[in-house]
Amino acid sequence: MFTLNCKGRVLVVDKPLVMGVINTTPDSFYSGSRFIQVDEVLKQAEKMIREGADIIDIGGQSTRPNSEQLEAEQELERVIGLVESLHFNFPGSIISIDTFYSKVATECLAAGASIVNDISGGSMDKNMLPAIGPLNVPYVCMHIRGSPATMHQHATYENIALEILDYFVKKLDACRTAGIRDVIIDPGFGFAKTIQQNFLLLRQLSTFKMLDCPILCGLSRKSTIYKTLGITAVEALNGTTVLNTIALLNGASILRVHDVKEAKEAIQLIRDYEQADHT
Repeated sequence: MFTLNCKGRVLVVDKPLVMGVINTTPDSFYSGSRFIQVDEVLKQAEKMIREGADIIDIGGQSTRPNSEQLEAEQELERVIGLVESLHFNFPGSIISIDTFYSKVATECLAAGASIVNDISGGSMDKNMLPAIGPLNVPYVCMHIRGSPATMHQHATYENIALEILDYFVKKLDACRTAGIRDVIIDPGFGFAKTIQQNFLLLRQLSTFKMLDCPILCGLSRKSTIYKTLGITAVEALNGTTVLNTIALLNGASILRVHDVKEAKEAIQLIRDYEQADHT
C-alpha cells in the first residue's frame, strides 16, 4: 500500500487506481481523447468520475512521436481554464496536470491540480524538480530518451529493464534531493521503445517493484496494440484491456487510460481472481 499526499489530501493506493486521460490537443494520437471546449471537458470528466476514475489527467500538448512542441505559454493557455473549471465543478476530484514545463505545472497546481505528470522526468525543464519540491504534491516521473520529436532515434538497449531501473534510481535521488516525497514511476511505454521492447518491458514490469514506488502504466490504445493487431487506435480497446490486465498481474499500481469503465472492470476481476484462493 502507498499513500500520496495531494496538497493535504491523502490518496490511498491500497488497490490499483485509474487515471482518466483528457487531452485538449487537436492532434492527440487517439481522437476519442480530444476535448477542446470547456463543456466537452466537463462532460467527459463527469463520465469518467461516474465510472470510477480516481484521477483526471489533463494534457495540453501532444507527445506522440514526431509531434510539434508547444511553448509553455501556449500550453498553459490551453489547460489553465480547464483545470480551474474542473476544480470548481468537481472539488472532490484529484486532478493531474500532464506537462514537462515547470511554469505550466506550478500555475495549474495553484488553479486546482494536485499531481504533476511529467513525461520527461524533469529533463526537458531543469526547473521542474526544484519548482515541484516545496509544493507537497505527487510527481509522476516517466522514462524517456530524447524528446517526442527525437525519441525514435534512441530505442537501443542492451537490457531494457535494468537500464530503466538505473534511470529511476538516479531520478528518485534527484526528486528526493529536490524535496519531492511522493514519486510515481512510469516506465514510458512507447517512448523511445519499439513494439517488441514495449512487450519485453511489460513482461519485466515487476522489476520496478524494488523501487518501492507506485508504478503507473500508460498502454491505452497505443501503437503497440493497434500496429500489432493491424487495426486503428479507435479499435484498440480490447487490446488495451488485455495489456492492462498483464500490467496489473505484474505489479501496476495505476492505469492511465482513455476508457475508465473497462479499466475498473479489469481491476475488479484481477482482485477477485487473486483473492479466490483465500476464500
